[in-house]
Amino acid sequence: MKILFLFLFLSAYIYGESTLKIATYNVENLFDLQRSGHEYKEYIPNTSSQWNKKTYTIKLKNIARVIQDINADIIALEEIESLQALKDLRYTLKKNNLYYQYYKIANRKNTTIKVAILSKIPFVYTKEIFVTSSYKYRNILEAKFKINHQELYIFVNHWKSKAGPESMRIVSAKALRKRVQHLGFDKNIILLGDFNSDYEEYKHFQRKRKLNDTNGHTGINDVLHTKNKHTKKSLYNLWYDTDKNKRYSYIYRGKKEAMDNIIITPTLLKNSKLHYKKNSIQAFDKKYLFKGKYPYRWKVSRGKVRKHKGEGFSDHLPVIAEFVVQANTTQ
Repeated sequence: MKILFLFLFLSAYIYGESTLKIATYNVENLFDLQRSGHEYKEYIPNTSSQWNKKTYTIKLKNIARVIQDINADIIALEEIESLQALKDLRYTLKKNNLYYQYYKIANRKNTTIKVAILSKIPFVYTKEIFVTSSYKYRNILEAKFKINHQELYIFVNHWKSKAGPESMRIVSAKALRKRVQHLGFDKNIILLGDFNSDYEEYKHFQRKRKLNDTNGHTGINDVLHTKNKHTKKSLYNLWYDTDKNKRYSYIYRGKKEAMDNIIITPTLLKNSKLHYKKNSIQAFDKKYLFKGKYPYRWKVSRGKVRKHKGEGFSDHLPVIAEFVVQANTTQ
């Protein structure tokens, strides 16, 4: 059955033009029900915080609903605690007739939360990029695919939150940039995930002294070179390919921000066999993902003992982009 599924899926890429849908989603703290010693206090299972089988099942079903509605061929995930949590999510999706045969989590470092990937397409390989040995930095997950003889590299990121200054995000940016340079800017490369950085971070954070410890220098814009300037070694942030008022995945104090990004090498703008589908970048902003004017995040009470209410999704919206895969003309 698995072989038949794979044959039917890949046939779409072998005969005729098809669309490859790629997404990223910060699912907001998907913890399992096993005690590892690394959990946030309110996610220690079966305590007065009420993180238990009931609330865990609701969380899985809610996140699965979103992923099912997106139905991406490849989806990057952020804030997954463990391989078990990823498997449980995958199983929940499978019960709802969305099957991701291929999956991986960056779990070689025991950070509290990690990045992961679900795919309908087989990996050529997956590997982890160790940003540093410090647990303050999450590993970056690299996955290589081959579609219609075209190599595609995807890097799943979750950089340091803004509880830390910009210098910490620059550390992750440098590790990522180094790997991209090693592969070459002529390769089909997609960088995506929660960068905790707006697509124009260099404009927004300069007045924030606690963040700006780098004299205005940012990881996403200056290290990755994404200031919408086309050079051989620049990268292109797909947010520039949609209306300005649609460029967001997060809302902080009433202001829309694009913390989640999809960034590509210039070759994906030009390559006829595998290329970005113009105007396809979008936030997945269905009404059910909102509570009032804000994303309907997973609800945890604010009392002395924080308790799970068993409702909500995530504080982030998913982001989606599509890529065109041309027919394989050689037989």
